[in-house]
Amino acid sequence: MIVTLYLLIKTLHILSSAILFGTGVGIAFFMFRSLFTDNVQEKFYAARNTVLADTIFTFPAVVIQPLSGIALIHMVGYDWTDFWLMATYVIYIIAGLCWLPVVWIQIQLKEMARQAVETGEPLPERYHRLFKIWFLLGWPAFIGLVIVFYLMVAKPVGL
Repeated sequence: MIVTLYLLIKTLHILSSAILFGTGVGIAFFMFRSLFTDNVQEKFYAARNTVLADTIFTFPAVVIQPLSGIALIHMVGYDWTDFWLMATYVIYIIAGLCWLPVVWIQIQLKEMARQAVETGEPLPERYHRLFKIWFLLGWPAFIGLVIVFYLMVAKPVGL
């Protein structure tokens, strides 16, 4: 089998989408589970590793996805304005607009948990408010990426 530039970019695109989605679901699970413990050290551990995983895995995948997608569109010769591609652009941007505040919130949650661990004080009410916002913002991003996966596989022409 001959490995072509197209196959390498397509493989990178698929792997980065799996990393983006898988890391997102995985860290969301562990962060959400931290809600059910009263142990502030466990909350800090979850938040600290969520921020780390987003930095190491999610951020590079977020950058690779559009770059490899653009390359594939160009190489295959798809029409940039095909319905499935236009829908994908919009959904990806919406998911990204949800993800950006989520990253900021995760950093805030991590810092509040760190401070609570260091001082022995309880978590402030702001922690719980931000956690709810974090949870709510995760849903449009998650559902959006599921729809993007469908669009990438089905490539529907229109509604």
